Amino acid sequence: MQVDIDKTDRLLVQALQQDARLTSGELAQLANLSQSPTWRRVRRLEEAGLILGYHAALDRRALGYDVLAFVLVGIDRQNESSSSAFEQAVLDIPEVVMVHGISGPEDFMLVVVARDLDHYSEVLQKRLHRLPSVRQVHTHFSLQDFKGQIGNLPILPA
Repeated sequence: MQVDIDKTDRLLVQALQQDARLTSGELAQLANLSQSPTWRRVRRLEEAGLILGYHAALDRRALGYDVLAFVLVGIDRQNESSSSAFEQAVLDIPEVVMVHGISGPEDFMLVVVARDLDHYSEVLQKRLHRLPSVRQVHTHFSLQDFKGQIGNLPILPA
């Protein structure tokens, strides 16, 4: 469902995307409003589902994840039970930080973080290849980040 937002809402959302720790007073100042209307606007955007939550953006390399991989997975059967079993199983792998069902020759795209290539190889062999109905797996490694952050990075024991 699309949420109708005006110029002031956009300004508030952009400010929160840059720094979710801004106080309602700081937001009000940016929007040239008083605190109460600013708080009500933000609350309305949260309740409408436009703002899903507030998160800390973590640096994957500072956490020891030097490898970022985009993994394309094809499954044997494209039916509800096979897809559902795959989806449930992939949720249990902490190194998989994002999952998308996609169009094209593969069925899913995973974003996977790993400490190094040996760690990725272990995740691939012991976890990804053993997911239900996996037919094929193709890995593409990120060589350089240009834009974007990945949320929900796992903090694994060393």
